[in-house]
Parts: sequence; structure tokens; C-alpha cells
Amino acid sequence: MDHFNLRDGAVHCEDVPLAEIAAAVGTPVYVYSTATMQRHARVFRDALGGIDDPLIAYAVKANPNKAVLATLAREGLGADVVSIGEYKRAIAAGIPAGRIVFSGVGKTAAEMAHALEHGLYQFNLESVEEAEMLSAVASRLGLEAPVAFRVNPDVEAGSHPKISTGSVHNKFGVPIGEALAAYGRARELPGLKVQGVAVHIGSQLTDLGPLRAAFTKLGELIGDLRKAGHDISVADLGGGLGIPYDPALPPPPSPLDYGRMVAEITADWHVRLVFEPGRMIVGNAGVLLSEVIRVKPGAAAPFVVLDAAMNDLMRPSLYDAWHAIDPVTPRGSEMTANVVGPVCETGDTFATGRRMGQVQPGDLIVFRTAGAYAATMASTYNSRPLTAEVLVSGNNWSVVRERQDIEALIAADRLPPWLGP
Repeated sequence: MDHFNLRDGAVHCEDVPLAEIAAAVGTPVYVYSTATMQRHARVFRDALGGIDDPLIAYAVKANPNKAVLATLAREGLGADVVSIGEYKRAIAAGIPAGRIVFSGVGKTAAEMAHALEHGLYQFNLESVEEAEMLSAVASRLGLEAPVAFRVNPDVEAGSHPKISTGSVHNKFGVPIGEALAAYGRARELPGLKVQGVAVHIGSQLTDLGPLRAAFTKLGELIGDLRKAGHDISVADLGGGLGIPYDPALPPPPSPLDYGRMVAEITADWHVRLVFEPGRMIVGNAGVLLSEVIRVKPGAAAPFVVLDAAMNDLMRPSLYDAWHAIDPVTPRGSEMTANVVGPVCETGDTFATGRRMGQVQPGDLIVFRTAGAYAATMASTYNSRPLTAEVLVSGNNWSVVRERQDIEALIAADRLPPWLGP
């Protein structure tokens, strides 16, 4: 469920007409709904109602806008971060350091030191080599680092290969067969407090089967680790629960179904559970608002050329991802079209042969389900400035990231002395 609905013949975000935002801010522009984020956070928390004191650490990479993070902080969510930039964003948005989990396969010594000095709940380590680096950093600072190893259970997630992370062929985690040796090594290292285990098999999962298989393996590992003398008190189950993009496809499992499965499998683990939802919290809470530049004839179907491009919304080009595309003010008729942007790449294509509402030059359209892995993946390709972002709450709205200025974009370049001032 989201709060982008047709009212009085036009799409609104909560109580604000999208056309009002476009007129004031210009297009393209991302628009986020506070009510939708709040609802999704509460639905997920309620789905875990049978679990004692879970830590819900929102995956900042899904949408790192400070206003989004502050909204979720007020809902009691922590943060799962994968860079010191995301760590600092979470802190700046009011998320307590003690609710931050630091994941990621390539943490640097400088990042480790900053997080140690300013506090966090847990480092999720991805290799013995990383544990050794963190041990050296913690020892130098005279601090103790709370850690878990992320284990790779060799479970295929069933999602797109580029967002699947639990196969033996992926770069993530310690192979589960090598986990006992990794924990044995960590116990020898000074400055580490081994407290947990972690797993994350991928994003946009639409079947609970792979998650059940991964969690079952993790439970068996917890038992083996305890037999080996390790005090395991935390289990991070990652994120990845999918959301509906294409209504023609079967709906993904509900958070309630997920919560019941987790409660069943973890009933005798006696650990604090950590969750890293991202997409399911913010995915449906955002849209990308764009204007039709022109409708160009095509061999099989016309090209609807928008002012939004692949640099603004990378998912269709990168993953062949499907987004619903709707007119903001429907005309009551339909067309079949190829929806494209202005970037000089054939990959700048959002949809091919898409049946959609009839549009004309100057019309506004929305890409739905664009709150996750959208603005955060944008670039300035073709010297296109990063687009603005807006947050809506009821009948109020505010720009929460200004549109990048083209002159400022150019001014960031520096000429070397031999090319002039």
C-alpha cells in the first residue's frame, strides 16, 4: 500500500497534488511519502511482534536521504550501513550509534577507526582478513569491537543475479563451511568481541524458500559455534524481502508471513535478532515525477521521450527492472509506447511496448515504486545535474535535496596549471 492516489482526476502524494510540486520545483523530481514510510515501518515491526527486542536496522543504501533517515529514526529504526558516509548520514539524521550495524565487504581501516571511536552496535565481518585488520585498529585505539561474521550459506536467492549475494560465487561473506575456523581465528585476535552471526542472501526476494533454507543453516551453525565455546548472542538475518513492482506477477510474501517463518525457525536460538529491511520500507514510498518532452513516431510504437533519464533512474537499464508508468492526469484513453529518456544511450529505455495511459508533450508522468535504489544510484552522466527530492507529510511538502546546479557541477572541475586558470 502507498499514498500516491488519484484524486479529483490527478495523482496526489498524500494530500498534495504532484502537479503542484512539479510546477514549483521542476522535473524530474523524486517525491517521497512520509505516511507510506511510517506505515511500512510499523507493518514490519508488527510482523515481528512475537520476537523479543528485535533490532530493525534500515538498509541506508536503499535511500540515504537525511529526511528519509530522520523519518525512520522517529519510528525507532536503526541503520545498516556499508560506508562511513552512510554511517555519518545515519548519525546526522538522529539514529543512535548503538543501533547501527556496519556491513560491507570493503571496510577500510579509517572507516573502522571512525565507527569504533563514535560507537556502533556491531561490525559484520566478511573475511578473516577483515577481522585481522579490525583487530589491529581496535588494539591501536585501545577499544573493543563488537563483531559477527557474515556467513555465505551458498543459497541461491532466486532474484536478479546482480542483487543475489548468498551464492558461493558471490563476493560476500565467509563460506559457511569455513565459519568455525574463522570464529576460531577471531577468538585469538585482541580487540574483538565476538557476539554474533550474520547472513544476507540477496535483495528483492519473492519466495520465502531461500530465506528459510539460509536461516536453517544459520541455526545449525549457531549450535556448532556454541559447542566450540563461542558465546553467540546476536543473529543478523539481513533483509531482502521483495515488494510488488509488476502487478502481472505473483505478489511477494507478506511481512506477516515472513515474521511467522522467522519466529518458527529461531524459536530456540536464544539470541537477539537483527533485521536489515530497505526496499520494503521505502520502495513504494517514492515516485519519480517527469515531463513528456515529445512523442516521436517509431517503427512499431511511438517513443515517449521524457526529461527523466537513465542517470536519474538506473534500475531499468541496470536490471531490466519494471516500474509502473502512469500519467499524473489521466486522459481516459490508452496507448502502446516505448518510454525513453534523452541520454545518448540505447540503454536509456524505461519500457518497450508498454501499454499505458495516453500522453502528450507537456504531460506529467510518474514512475511508481521509485523510493528505493533510485535517487541514490543516480549519476551526472551527459552532464545532467542530480535531480531534486521532495518529502510530503499530509498537506505539507518540502524540498529535502535541491536540484544540483549545472554551473556548480562544471565548477567542480579543476584545470591543471598548463591549461590556464
